[in-house]
Amino acid sequence: MTEPLFRADAYLREAEAEVIGHTAEGGILCDRSLFYPTGGGQPGDSGHLVWSGGRLEIATAVKAEGGAIALVPAEPSPLPPVGCRVTQRLDWGRRHRHMRIHTGLHLLSVVIPLPVTGGQIGAERGRLDFDMPDPPEDVQMLEDRLNALIGLDLPVTDSWITDAELEANPGLVKTMSVRPPMGQGRVRLVRIGEGLSQVDLQPCGGTHVARTGEVGRVEIGRIEKKGRQNRRVTITLAD
Repeated sequence: MTEPLFRADAYLREAEAEVIGHTAEGGILCDRSLFYPTGGGQPGDSGHLVWSGGRLEIATAVKAEGGAIALVPAEPSPLPPVGCRVTQRLDWGRRHRHMRIHTGLHLLSVVIPLPVTGGQIGAERGRLDFDMPDPPEDVQMLEDRLNALIGLDLPVTDSWITDAELEANPGLVKTMSVRPPMGQGRVRLVRIGEGLSQVDLQPCGGTHVARTGEVGRVEIGRIEKKGRQNRRVTITLAD
């Protein structure tokens, strides 16, 4: 397995690692990964590796067999050999915007308390699809409520429960189309707010900002109809 450094510290931008293998597709397997692998609607991270005598741009990261994470080169190039010590450096600007969007989408699911049927995170915008038979009457009100929640500057923290505890509390799961990251015996919960100020708690394996104020102001775009009852709500970072 690859140790997921991003899970313990989403703000880590550089880390050492050892190459432990290569995939048939030309990916690089390391014993620990700074790069978040594509999953849960969040894109894989990009950046680069450097080692003695070499440098390699990383386009993305993906999940590999056995709990490993494969780093995908941006273009064909000699790979660092197995056993090589490398320094991983993240495209921090892109990752941080993913973190801001991801946390903003969690808050969007608070403002629109309906089942989520899909979602996608980008560096500039993100969207959630809701089981929403009728469109909202006042989109500006939703945007104002969302930005008010962001402005509370609530802490964003995580904790862990067992798979069995999650099964016993199905109301924690908001997404209908994506299963929570289960199968390892425990599930990560992301909490926004604390105590009486808690506004959201749901399973999530992605990266988030430490406080909601870091999201910054967002704008809600046109709400699109996607199917008989699904409607797509997009948020865009205003800065």
